Amino acid sequence: MRGTTVPPGTPCRTPRPGELPMHRLEVPAPPAPPFAVGTFDTIGPLSRADFPHRHTFHELVHVTGGTGAHVVDTARWPLRPPHFGVIAPGQVHQWAGVRDLTGHVVLFTDDFLLDHPADRELLRRLSERPWLHLDGDADARVTRLIADLEDEYRRGGESTESVLRALVHVLLVRAGRLLGTPPPPPAGAVAAEFVRLAGRPGPGPWSVRAHAGRLGVTPGHLTEAVKAATGRTAAQLLREARVREAQRFLLRTDLTVRQVASRVGFADPAYFCRFFRRETGLTPGAFRRGGEKHHD
Repeated sequence: MRGTTVPPGTPCRTPRPGELPMHRLEVPAPPAPPFAVGTFDTIGPLSRADFPHRHTFHELVHVTGGTGAHVVDTARWPLRPPHFGVIAPGQVHQWAGVRDLTGHVVLFTDDFLLDHPADRELLRRLSERPWLHLDGDADARVTRLIADLEDEYRRGGESTESVLRALVHVLLVRAGRLLGTPPPPPAGAVAAEFVRLAGRPGPGPWSVRAHAGRLGVTPGHLTEAVKAATGRTAAQLLREARVREAQRFLLRTDLTVRQVASRVGFADPAYFCRFFRRETGLTPGAFRRGGEKHHD
């Protein structure tokens, strides 16, 4: 996917006023896959960034040590390792007050999921509950899988990319079991692309009709395909995505409510406030004053 990866050493783009920093995955020149795995130290300082930012890629985090907190979108989790976490493209996260952070990070773009496209839906479901405390057995299983990923990535060789994809698939399925999230049914190409587009950060589009036109199908066909693949309607997923994007701007930027409304496609701030209150039970101002959710 164009724009999701950059050559090693490429500086981050300076965000415009009201925007959050967007990190892209550093990948050597082709044929290297859009994938990386390593410790927080080997991946680099941005892997433990202490400021709100987004990614163009998926990030799986296995935390084995450290204190502080991990913040994802509107929620804050204290570090009591071991943990397993999932951060989806477009989500806003940061490490807050962290000391002595240890563990591993697995990074990959949507393109990397070529062999297992249904993993995109599983990742979406996992990112809705992105932080898990591991018991001893679960931690040992995650540790072994990530060690296999790191060894395969380091050694390389014939079919390495296929092996890496297979190991990531197993890691995601097992994470889904830990969270009580069953593997999704195989998603059709139209539904999978809609879910990917709807989850991207940015200015929309925010209507089912606009997405259907972009995908070359009718709104009715898109609604049926998404319902069959995800159990929810396309309109519902778009409303949820719109609310999440507004919440990110309200908590992580200094934009006014009028500016946030414009960023998520509302020309009328009053209509935005009614929409936000209907979906969340709070006005934008009350949500901002309430701050992030703290988890034990």
